[in-house]
Amino acid sequence: QVQLVESGGGSVQAGGSLRLSCALTPYMYNSYCFGWARQAPGKGREGVAALDSEGILSYANSVKGRFTITIDNAKKTLYLQMDSLKPEDTAMYYCAGACKGPVHSESEPPDFDFWGQGTQVTVSS
Repeated sequence: QVQLVESGGGSVQAGGSLRLSCALTPYMYNSYCFGWARQAPGKGREGVAALDSEGILSYANSVKGRFTITIDNAKKTLYLQMDSLKPEDTAMYYCAGACKGPVHSESEPPDFDFWGQGTQVTVSS
């Protein structure tokens, strides 16, 4: 079962914060390589953050220092803490699982095999 269910999106003013959550099924949790991506209107999907089984984290340059990916292993829930939000962060955000490539701290997040339905984040100026 590959279902990924996101929650926590919403509208916020620039400079504000939001935390996204993603409930992982046991199948997805066992893949132990997860992440978040986003897609703004008229743009392609962009990897935002990734986390692998060795605890290696990867972030897109556009969010480094502002977004943090974490996992609660007991709850099998993935999080994306988003601080200092900017209008350009406005997008549909997707939880993703099963990385297609390795996670490197100095590289952009890899692509993924599975995606959730998405949750909208809107940042106003």
